[in-house]
Amino acid sequence: MKRFSLFMLLAFISIGLTHAIEVRKLDPAFWWAGMKNTELQVLLYGDQIARCEVSLSSKEVRIKEIVRLENPNYLLIYMDLTGAKPQSFEILLQRGKEKKTVPYELKARKAGSSERPGFNAGDVLYLIMPDRFANGDPNNDVIPGMRENKVDRSDPFARHGGDLKGIADHLDYLQDLGVTAIWLNPTQENDMASGSYHGYAITDYYQVDRRFGSNEDFRQLVDQAHQKGMKVVMDMIFNHCGSENTLFTDMPSRDWFNFPEKYVQTSYKTATQYDPYVSAYDKKKALDGWFVESMPDFNQRNRHVARYLTQTSIWWIEYAGINGIRQDTHPFADFDGMAAWCREVTEEYPDFNIVGETWYKNNAAIAFWQKDSKLAAPRNSNLRCVMDFPLLFTMEKAFEEETDWDNGLTRLHEYLGQDFIYTNPQELLVFFDNHDTSRFFKTKESTKNTDRFRQAFAFLLTTRGIPEIYYGTEIRMAADKSEGDGALRADFPGGWNGDARNAFSAAGRTKEQNETYDYLRRLLHWRQGNEVIAKGSLKHFVVDPLKGIYIYERKLNNKSVVIILNGTSKEQVLPLEPYREVLPKTEAKEIIVNRTVSLSSALELQPREVLILEFN
Repeated sequence: MKRFSLFMLLAFISIGLTHAIEVRKLDPAFWWAGMKNTELQVLLYGDQIARCEVSLSSKEVRIKEIVRLENPNYLLIYMDLTGAKPQSFEILLQRGKEKKTVPYELKARKAGSSERPGFNAGDVLYLIMPDRFANGDPNNDVIPGMRENKVDRSDPFARHGGDLKGIADHLDYLQDLGVTAIWLNPTQENDMASGSYHGYAITDYYQVDRRFGSNEDFRQLVDQAHQKGMKVVMDMIFNHCGSENTLFTDMPSRDWFNFPEKYVQTSYKTATQYDPYVSAYDKKKALDGWFVESMPDFNQRNRHVARYLTQTSIWWIEYAGINGIRQDTHPFADFDGMAAWCREVTEEYPDFNIVGETWYKNNAAIAFWQKDSKLAAPRNSNLRCVMDFPLLFTMEKAFEEETDWDNGLTRLHEYLGQDFIYTNPQELLVFFDNHDTSRFFKTKESTKNTDRFRQAFAFLLTTRGIPEIYYGTEIRMAADKSEGDGALRADFPGGWNGDARNAFSAAGRTKEQNETYDYLRRLLHWRQGNEVIAKGSLKHFVVDPLKGIYIYERKLNNKSVVIILNGTSKEQVLPLEPYREVLPKTEAKEIIVNRTVSLSSALELQPREVLILEFN
C-alpha cells in the first residue's frame, strides 16, 4: 500500500512538472524596430516559466541575456534589436517535452515619430480626471470580474462612470475654450477594491482601465485631439503601483519592491533628496517607504525594475502618440533611476516633455529637480519641467490681500525676482489648483469675487512658464481640500445623461458661469500662437507700496505685451513716466475688452482692474 502511494505521488509530481507551458502575461506585447535604444526587455509570466529554455525564430533579433529571477513564475528576456527590421517572429519556449511558441512583432514606427512636439510655454494644459468629466459609454461602467464593481455618483470616493469616450465627445468644447493640451489623470488599469476612480494605484502598466475604454480608445482619443490642434499629456506613476498588481501579489523577486515583507509608510520628507545633513535612516524612510498601504514602493535601483518602467512609458509614447508625461510623486523615487529614464526618453524623443510633480514650499527645492540645475550638480535630473508649487502658495495670498509693502501683488514681484535660481523659468508648470489641492474657488461665496478671478488668470496666462487649468474652473466649480479629495474631483455638470443642467453649452450655464467662461476663452484664444508670451523675456517693476500696482512686460523682438494690475480695492492714478521703458507708444490695444488705451498721461485704474496692453 505504501509503495502504491509513493508511486502515485511520483506520478502526480511528474504530471505537474510536464503540464503545458502557459504565458499569462507578456510585457510588452509588441515593440518597434528602429528605436535608438536597441535593447528590449520582454517579461513573461506563467507557472514555472523560468524552467523553460528560450530561443528566437528571428535571424536579426538576438538574445542578449536571459534572467531567471527568485520567483520561477517570471522570465526576463533581453533582446538585441540592432539592425532588426519590422517583422513578426516567435519566442520559442521548451520545458522538457513541452514546447510553446509565443508570437512577437516588431512594428514599423510612424514617420516622424521621434520628432513629435512636446508641450511647452506656448501651451495651456487642461487637467481632467476621466472618471469625473463625462460618461460617454455607460456600458463600461461596470466590468465583470473587476474588484470595484459598482458606480455610485452620490459617493465622492466611488467610481462615477466617466470615461475616454466622454472626453472625446467634448473635445469641441475644449477646443472652443481655447486650451491647447489635455492632461489626463491616470488611465491605466486600477483593479483595486476601492478608490480606483483616481487611477494612482496601477495594476497593469500596459492596459487602459476597461471602465475607461480600451487601449485603442485611448489611441483614438489622442488622434482626435491632435486633429483639433490639441496635445495630450499622460499621467504616469513610477514610484509605486497598486497592491493588486501581479508584480506585487506574485513579485518577481523581493528586491523589486522596497520593504516587500512589511508595510512601512514614507515620512513624505523628500527634502532628504538634497539635504546636505541628511541621516541614512531619514533618507531610506522617505524614499523607500510606501506612499500609502495600498501602494507598494518600487525599487528603481533594481535594473530590471527600472528597465520595465522605462519601457512602459516609451511604449505609450510610441503606441498612442502622446506629447508629454506628468510623473507623479517624482522626488519619492530613486534620483538616478528617474534621471536615467528622463534621459532615455529625451534621447528617443528630443522635443518630448516630462513634468515632474515636485511638491515643495520653496523654490530652491523645486530648482534642484530641474534639468542642468547647478544646485544638484554633479548629478542631473534630466527633468525639463517641474511644478511651481511655491508660486501656487504665493498666488493664493497675492490676489486675496490688499497690496502694500509686503503683501498682495508685492509677493509676486519678490517671488519672480528669485527666478535666477532656475535653469529655465519657462519650463515651470504654473497653476492655481489640481486634483490634490483646494480649487481656485474654495467656496461658493468666493465664486462671486470676479475681480480676483480676472486678475489671477490674466497673470497666470501671461507670466513665465506653462499654465495649467483644472477642469471646471471655467464654470466656477468650487471645493476646499478640507472637504476631502472627492469634493475636489466633482462631476462636470452635463457629463452624464439626466444631469439637471449641461455646463458644456452656453445655454446650460448660468449668467455668471458664462461670464467666467467667456473671459477665460478670450484670454486663451489670444494666447494661442502668441510667441511674445511663449518665448518672450520678462521685465517687471517694483510695486509702489502706496499705490499697490504691479506692472510687467513680456517682449520678443519688436513686439511686447504689458500687464498692469491694481492690487488694491481703491481707484488709483498711475503716473506713466517711470514705466516709459516698456511703453513704446502713446497708445496701445487693450485685449481684454478690445479697446484702445491712451498712454500719453497718467492712467486711471479702477479697483482691482487688470489691463493687458499689446504693442506691435
